Amino acid sequence: MSHQFAIKWLVEPDAHDYPAAYSYLNLLYPKKAARAFVKKLKRAALTDFKSKDIFRASALALLGSDNAHVRKDRKRIEAGHKLSPLLLVRDEAQRKVLIADGYHRLCAVYSFDEDAVIPCKIV
Repeated sequence: MSHQFAIKWLVEPDAHDYPAAYSYLNLLYPKKAARAFVKKLKRAALTDFKSKDIFRASALALLGSDNAHVRKDRKRIEAGHKLSPLLLVRDEAQRKVLIADGYHRLCAVYSFDEDAVIPCKIV
């Protein structure tokens, strides 16, 4: 990976991350279930996972640095700005982790360091 930058994190997700998580989860679950997940995420404690493990558990493809949102988050990291923790939901039926909010941030962090530890809320 290229230059190493200290990746800084907020102590809590941004307020706008929860409506974004709801929007995504509402595509997968009925409104009531999506609301319940977001309510649980708001109350969940922060925990840490390595970026490579989140990718493996999510089974998602890594977006490249040419993606506009990933590029924006890479610039934020390079400028020393703090990123918002990820919001994750365990999909036990599929045996995967859903990235309810933070997919682009995860891709940006991974592009710097696949072993980077990322703060997350997970339910």
